[in-house]
Amino acid sequence: MELETAALILSKIGNPTRLKIVRLLVKAGSKGLPVGSIQKSLKIPGSTLTHHITHLKNAGVIRQEREQATLFCKMQYEVLDHLVKYLTEECCIDESHGARSTKN
Repeated sequence: MELETAALILSKIGNPTRLKIVRLLVKAGSKGLPVGSIQKSLKIPGSTLTHHITHLKNAGVIRQEREQATLFCKMQYEVLDHLVKYLTEECCIDESHGARSTKN
């Protein structure tokens, strides 16, 4: 994952409402949630929810699928997995090179 991509994703999920949406969708699993269920859970107007969903879709964090008359939001787990891997891929690397820890 590129730095710019990680920064974009983090900026989009860094909003409290969007983070709530992401957490709801993670809990929902691969089936996702209908937009109406997300709106009920968050108790926000539809236009506000649409605004936040658009940001998450543009960052590639979620996708939407229509099943008959119902619009579902689904987490893009592979994007989330790549982000976590990017953030942690060099975890503790300095420890293995003998870097000193700075404890206060």
